[in-house]
Amino acid sequence: MDYDVIVVGGGSAGCVLATRLSEDADRTVLLVEAGPDHPDLTTLPADVLDASQPTVEHDWGYTADEELDRGIPVPRARIMGGCSATNACFAQRGAPQDYDGWVALGNPGWGFADILDDFRRLESDAEFTDQWHGSDGPIPICRHPRAELNAVQVAFLDGATALGHRYVDDHNRPGVVGAGPSPRTARDGMRMSTAVTYLAQARGRPNLGIRPDTMVASVECTGTRATGIRLADGTRIGAGRVVLAAGAYASPAILTRSGVGPVIELERLGIAPIIDLPGVGANLSDHALLSIELPTRPSPSPSRFGVHATLHSSVADPGGPPDLMMFTAGPFEVDPEQVPGGAVFGIVVGLMAPRSRGWVRLVLSDPNDAPRIHFGHLTQPEDLEGMLDAISEARRIALSDPVASIVTGAELSPGPNAPPGDRRALASWATSTVSTFHHPVGTCAMGATPELGAVTDAHGSVHGLEGLTVADASIMPAVPTGTPNLPTIMVAEHIARWLRNS
Repeated sequence: MDYDVIVVGGGSAGCVLATRLSEDADRTVLLVEAGPDHPDLTTLPADVLDASQPTVEHDWGYTADEELDRGIPVPRARIMGGCSATNACFAQRGAPQDYDGWVALGNPGWGFADILDDFRRLESDAEFTDQWHGSDGPIPICRHPRAELNAVQVAFLDGATALGHRYVDDHNRPGVVGAGPSPRTARDGMRMSTAVTYLAQARGRPNLGIRPDTMVASVECTGTRATGIRLADGTRIGAGRVVLAAGAYASPAILTRSGVGPVIELERLGIAPIIDLPGVGANLSDHALLSIELPTRPSPSPSRFGVHATLHSSVADPGGPPDLMMFTAGPFEVDPEQVPGGAVFGIVVGLMAPRSRGWVRLVLSDPNDAPRIHFGHLTQPEDLEGMLDAISEARRIALSDPVASIVTGAELSPGPNAPPGDRRALASWATSTVSTFHHPVGTCAMGATPELGAVTDAHGSVHGLEGLTVADASIMPAVPTGTPNLPTIMVAEHIARWLRNS
């Protein structure tokens, strides 16, 4: 059977696209997802329902490049709902300047004024009803009141504000910088993925087909027009338009297997080129992550991720978006004979405006083979300086009276090997320890011309090909200065709106 539209990938973007595009009863839509589907909440795994912490039990099993990135784990969800079904439920938009910056890179229609309605359309904010927030969208947004925070979260918030960080009650209000409760995609302790929100609304539509546990090998093309998809088992399904929403690792992989990408890579893999697009798989932008770890006592709460702070590093424009994020993780119970107090918590720091770039490439053309991933974290000097500023500030907050009162011993990491004030030792620790915040974007970046690395235009249409759209985090030319789950849903809303009107 042929469809008007095939959406490849049932993640944060794909569930949105399938839902919005199938609102037109005259359009037939097929959603294809490599992982399992749980259409009934009663069959959804408990760890997917639980919004208190992320889970990695429904995963592709990727690792970063062993030689370049120490083979660090790279969790990517393989389940309907994608990473929105397994993440920490942070619901951040980033700063208006992030999106105005996309426009400056040759993408008209993506300024903050252009996409604000898409952000408002996707959410139902429980605390704020003003011009910045939505009240009737599919995704519930909530913040934990102080009474629900654990001792670590309260101490961090009090310590940060005592040291001069402004208290922020709404981190999604434009222009705010400071510390306060984190907006989260949760309701009554349950993670609100795009599968249990958007897709749940659309499941009964006769014009929407849903095909889980199905691996897509490539996009089928006739000349320079996409005409459908080919599955890993060889099955071909036709379509008037194919929309890739498989994420920042899988979308460029599917394009490459389809003959769309850098010619030198296609020839190495033995794939016949259709379009030479050097930007496919390049420009990987990700938030780098580090944390200091401290001993404490157990302290339960509804979530291990209830508060966070934003701030500027010494290399950031003080009038621009904050380039650092800081939050607490834990406490996690451990052996009290090993750690005084019997628990550990982290003050985690993320570099939110990275200049460093990496890449994703295929090793083999087999769709079951994992891609090779290189982040390039902290390879630009400004990124390393910003991260050192973040660790230094995290240590300063750890020494504040509110945090010091719950710490039961010496700093566990980085510890004495990187003493405060020794910037060189701290840099050595940072570059050998840095990991991923799991926020990859940019590997099919949108822009005006392929000669400058663009893969799609501002509508997500692949340069040089008709009938093929990419509509997920991979088209973001730079990662927003907030966690990108909400921006990815926004991208899907924005492109779905364009596709419906075009």
